[in-house]
Amino acid sequence: MTAMTAEVAADDTHGYSARHLSVLEGLEAVRKRPGMYIGSTDSRGLAHCLWEIVDNCVDEALGGHCTHVTVVMHADGSFEVGDNGRGIPVDIEPKTGLPGVELVMTRLHAGGKFGGVSYTASGGLHGVGASVVNALSARVDVEVDRSGFTHAISFKRGMPGEFAAEGPDAKFSKKTARQYGIRQTGKVARKVTGTRVRFWPDYQIFLRDATVEQKLVFDRMRQTAFLVPGLEIFVRDERGEEVVEETFKFDGGISEYCAFLAKDAEVSDVLRLQGRGHFTETVPVLDEQGHLTPTDVERDLDVDVALRWGTGYETITRSFVNVIATPKGGTHVAGFDRALVRVLNEQLRAVKLLKNGDDPVLKEDILEGLTAVVTVRLPEPQFEGQTKEVLGTSAATRIVSQVVGKELKEIFETPGRGQKQQLRNVLEKINSAARARIAARTQRDNQRRKNALENSALPAKLVDCRTSDDRSELFIVEGDSALGTAKLARNSEFQALLPIRGKILNVQKSSVADMLKNTECAAIIQVLGAGSGRTFDLDSARYGRMILMADADVDGSHIRCLLLTLIHRYMQPMLEAGRVFSAVPPLHRIELSRPKKGQAKYVYCYSDGELRQKLVEFERKGQSWKEPVQRYKGLGEMDADQLAETTMDPQHRILRRIRIEDAEEAAKIFDLLMGSEVGPRREFITAGASELDASRIDT
Repeated sequence: MTAMTAEVAADDTHGYSARHLSVLEGLEAVRKRPGMYIGSTDSRGLAHCLWEIVDNCVDEALGGHCTHVTVVMHADGSFEVGDNGRGIPVDIEPKTGLPGVELVMTRLHAGGKFGGVSYTASGGLHGVGASVVNALSARVDVEVDRSGFTHAISFKRGMPGEFAAEGPDAKFSKKTARQYGIRQTGKVARKVTGTRVRFWPDYQIFLRDATVEQKLVFDRMRQTAFLVPGLEIFVRDERGEEVVEETFKFDGGISEYCAFLAKDAEVSDVLRLQGRGHFTETVPVLDEQGHLTPTDVERDLDVDVALRWGTGYETITRSFVNVIATPKGGTHVAGFDRALVRVLNEQLRAVKLLKNGDDPVLKEDILEGLTAVVTVRLPEPQFEGQTKEVLGTSAATRIVSQVVGKELKEIFETPGRGQKQQLRNVLEKINSAARARIAARTQRDNQRRKNALENSALPAKLVDCRTSDDRSELFIVEGDSALGTAKLARNSEFQALLPIRGKILNVQKSSVADMLKNTECAAIIQVLGAGSGRTFDLDSARYGRMILMADADVDGSHIRCLLLTLIHRYMQPMLEAGRVFSAVPPLHRIELSRPKKGQAKYVYCYSDGELRQKLVEFERKGQSWKEPVQRYKGLGEMDADQLAETTMDPQHRILRRIRIEDAEEAAKIFDLLMGSEVGPRREFITAGASELDASRIDT
């Protein structure tokens, strides 16, 4: 025995050889693996069979050959679809010797949509729709009006023949075309054309409870009528106790469909974007000898988009290719999204809603409240599978992006009458959505950081007090130099000190993340221990009062303003509760030369006006004082006794309580004086310049 013979024998001993291989012929493959063609054998797959037949009628309408489609759901469980198109050919196809209608209904990948001559754009692409439905039906009856006659042919589970009576269980005789499987059953006017297909699902294949819901059919036919303006679709359901029927016809096309889908109040009218692009595709084409030859073919792709923004937050997007819904999107939707993001970011920056350094808005911001219908039409689109849920034609991304980008940019740059304010409202809505998203993301990203910040050990520079009751006071002290004096001047029982270095961050212009990164701001929030923003809990505050202690000069005033901006934005309940104060250190100290009995040697003045008044009073009383009168440039110039007596000792000090009488008005003032918009602040300063006392300016 040779080596080769030994190998073959070894194969046979394992029980697997060429005789175990099977080849499924014709429609047998469909019945064996129905899910490959219709997705499933439940209600969804049954509905897909109905859509296959309907879509053939719609393809006739797209070609301009059909104006009316009828869909009937009969009481016996069968479905009938008819149109007034050209009718399936009934003459003999020369290669197979079969009538055209039998060829279409019994052979996979047979039809008029491959050569690009009969249909320039169609939903049927693979030539398997009608034949798959035929293979999965217990009975199919086809009637064709053509050439002055009505032609009829019937099939049982894909085999042509003739039934003796109504229904799928009637006696059936298998017949070929030559045995008059196709027959003439009547006469019609020569101008009358059309096709009617009635099929009974085969419940040897489909689940017993598989059905097609009335609402699903009505919604699908309404959608199709929107997508093919002028096409009239009549739907009739005879399965219930009462017959339900409705006619759909819309002349407005996808603009009307977009308005129909939108459920919220409008921010903009429906915008219509239309255009065409070209691309080259290499496809196999039948030559004169019947061979498939790879050929470069020029394709046209038509783009038609309707979109409209509303006040809501839900996004509704419907996409279609040659009237076939693509619920999972594809390359055309990718091109639409890409153009939207690009153009709207450009427009937001053009109107200054997005400034230099701002993050661009994302697709999710733009889609908030958007209702859009995206349709493309092209010959022989590439889908992922027979169910056609995803478009795969790569050129669609580029062409749709170009058309949508160009048309949308033109609308924004040259708006029609009444559109300018609407488009501005759209941009503001998108910008608000982006801000909300960033704020939410920042809140999430910083939550752990903030919790860690608030729960970690207190900063080393904090000089804490011993008590934690309502008497406790937190002094925020300007500068380390004043801190040394304040340590000696304070009452360590209930007065805590936190020094800050220089001017803190202007939080009105900054994000939460930037605020938390700032050492001084983070230290204040951490020391107070009550959180920040929406999480601020007044009851958790470690101190009963917060006292701002800064120098009595312009820089000190600016520091107090920055601190109040932080408190107003992130710790507002402290202000509302009246627990924020400003210390009032003296500006001048008068040393009397010969104080009278019971009179203090040192007299403190807290303003220039008070100083002038005191000096006049002493002069009138004949009292002298040492010249020059001391002017404090900062808290660090005082010794501990002076600071305690004038600013920190509750028995002698002056505190100014900071209150919010009108929170909304306060927010406006903070935004005006501390916000990022320079123009309104310049106008405010210019308008109040005449009221300024020039002598009070430090120069």
